[in-house]
Amino acid sequence: MVDLIAAQDADEALMDEADAEAPPPDACHPLFADAPGSVSFKKLRKRLLREVRETLNTYTMVEPGTRWLVCLSGGKDSYTLLAVLLDLKWRGLLPVELLACNLDQAQPNFPQHVLPEFLARFGIAHRIERRDTYSIVTAKVPARQTYCALCSRLRRGHLYRIAREEGCTAVVLGHHREDSLETLMMNMLHGARLSAMPAKLTNDEGDLQVLRPLIQSAEADIAKFAAALAFPIIPCDLCGSQDGLERARVKAMLEEWERARPGTKQTMLRALGNVRPSHLLDPSLYDFSVKPD
Repeated sequence: MVDLIAAQDADEALMDEADAEAPPPDACHPLFADAPGSVSFKKLRKRLLREVRETLNTYTMVEPGTRWLVCLSGGKDSYTLLAVLLDLKWRGLLPVELLACNLDQAQPNFPQHVLPEFLARFGIAHRIERRDTYSIVTAKVPARQTYCALCSRLRRGHLYRIAREEGCTAVVLGHHREDSLETLMMNMLHGARLSAMPAKLTNDEGDLQVLRPLIQSAEADIAKFAAALAFPIIPCDLCGSQDGLERARVKAMLEEWERARPGTKQTMLRALGNVRPSHLLDPSLYDFSVKPD
């Protein structure tokens, strides 16, 4: 495994050099050739790079020489994930091979040309696969119920298969801080369990890792980053996703808490990494029968 936090000063110097005004054409990955030169964007870019490097290191995600399947949906999160990973790889800080992958699930009006053209324009290795999971979902899910759960399971199965076919050891997803916190609240309020989206997970078969390098990054930062680089965003309502989903209500609740007390989300995220089993109610995690000496 690689310690990605080591040699911090040298890395920061390299980043500063790459982000200098009017860099030569080969001084950055082509994705960043037309990036804004503003101080605010440079700070945002460095913040995301720093957060992702910390996540990669903390959860020992990187094994040099392996291959990652980076899942690209066309949303702001997956575009940002791919861009940050390519940026780190260009800087010599991510010694893995990256393969971008879009699973076209045959939703109505899905613009099939957008992602292949984007990936080809920047010379990014990729695989596009079309599988009509949309018809399966709409046939099996009753009217007015949400498609997301079944759609996600079908998508994940295909992505695992593609990863194996491509010799990848990891499936890399663009979930961020808010995704994890919303899942925590959903599981607690509706599933009666304390669990969220982990940064790193081994699949049930034990042959693939599921990685979320953006899990410590704020959705607002990701949105600003994607807008600054003018990624061709494909909206997530192509399947007719129903309004009023419970996740949307949880998101609104978290936003209200953040407005009332700024920093609440970050505090909650830190809490996910600061668990005290003896102060919970799960006897499988802590032996409450042990008496003090």
